[in-house]
Amino acid sequence: QVQLVESGGGLVHTGGSLRLSCAAFGNIGSIEAMAWSRQVPGKERELVAIMLSSNSTHYADSVKGRFTISRDNAKNTVYLQMSSLKPEDTAVYYCVGRTADGDSWGQGTQVTVSS
Repeated sequence: QVQLVESGGGLVHTGGSLRLSCAAFGNIGSIEAMAWSRQVPGKERELVAIMLSSNSTHYADSVKGRFTISRDNAKNTVYLQMSSLKPEDTAVYYCVGRTADGDSWGQGTQVTVSS
């Protein structure tokens, strides 16, 4: 089983930057991919970025060129660097760990971008 703990959310002005962190605990070796997803109340959840075990990355069109997913294996931590933030990026951001047994989700961290 994998446990994920996010941090780094907060309030930022349009055009600003934030870095989210996701620390993984438990059966780290079972993780096949790590991702960031976000949810706005009343809207469908959106997969924002994903990093596979091969280190290949993929991004939603809405964040491409502005967000970067990375990881520090020594710290068992995945990051989401967010730049040029827009009000439409406001959401609860979740870290997701994908294993053969399914997905593990963190508790979420709120990101609010003021206009």
